[in-house]
Amino acid sequence: MSAAVPAPRANPLLFGHEAAEAALAEAARAGRLHHAWLLAGPAGIGKATLAFRFARWLLAGAPLGEAGEGLALDPAHPVFRRVAAGSHADLLTIERGFDDKRKRQRREILVEDVRALGGFLRLTPAEGGWRVVVVDGAEALNRNAANALLKLLEEPPPRALLLLVCSAPGRLLPTLRSRCRTLRLAPLAAPVMDTVLEHLLPEAAPAERTRLATLAEGAPGRALALAEEDGLRLAGLVAETLAALPALTPDRAHEIADRVLAGEADGFEVFADLLRDALARALREAGRGGAAPAWLAARPLEAWAELWHAIGRLQDETGRFYLDKRQATLMTLFQAADLPGARTR
Repeated sequence: MSAAVPAPRANPLLFGHEAAEAALAEAARAGRLHHAWLLAGPAGIGKATLAFRFARWLLAGAPLGEAGEGLALDPAHPVFRRVAAGSHADLLTIERGFDDKRKRQRREILVEDVRALGGFLRLTPAEGGWRVVVVDGAEALNRNAANALLKLLEEPPPRALLLLVCSAPGRLLPTLRSRCRTLRLAPLAAPVMDTVLEHLLPEAAPAERTRLATLAEGAPGRALALAEEDGLRLAGLVAETLAALPALTPDRAHEIADRVLAGEADGFEVFADLLRDALARALREAGRGGAAPAWLAARPLEAWAELWHAIGRLQDETGRFYLDKRQATLMTLFQAADLPGARTR
């Protein structure tokens, strides 16, 4: 359904973050470039794409482009090509490593993932400019990794720049956050999302793109992930689940669980994410005094908030300990319906 979208390090396109681009460019050109920046904002809005875009531009010598180009660099430029290939000597990327035993990406950034950073920063820039480090998914730093990074930030070498890409700044050590200049990126406005999804999902029906934009809440990366992960079908099951409350029966919960897991994607994870999103939207609307869905009256708002947290904990435990996805789906449905237990038949 979607057009091929390059990884952030190879993506020449960035939508809707012109102010953030201008702030980075202005700091660099004025000689006031802080040694560490925290690029914060919801997942999927383009934070990593901006980080690599800025890294390319800086490593290319901060060229003056045409008006409106921001930090854009021609994909044919040698620096762009080396960054895209992961072969630029002055750029280091830190992210969650691969677990060879489990054959999947680890859930945390470990201290061994950070160890190469010290030696990298002590080197003289190979091309006479900057040394740039992108920490992609900084919220995944475990405590040891965060402490190792913190020590390096306390005495940063000259001409070194760290870009921390983070969707949940509250998970970072306060001392780590305090040593960074924070640049917050906002979700894309509806007209920008329309343009982005028309470009990225050209074969999707307009109604599907509109629905994906609503579910993604201004995050094009999230919209693409939902398009690829059966998100529209699973969003329908979330709506069906909530509409059945508070009268969702155990038999109905089992039937919905079977349908959640019927697709090829990780149905539990996407379903749980969408259910939490729906809960959060309803709670925000109720908190503002707006119209609340009928199912919200089934229990106090504090109980719905606790359900939001409980589903998140269950997601984390299911991924961390490789628990059974069907059991996890049933537990989610039983908790939503406030039914006792979550046992399979």
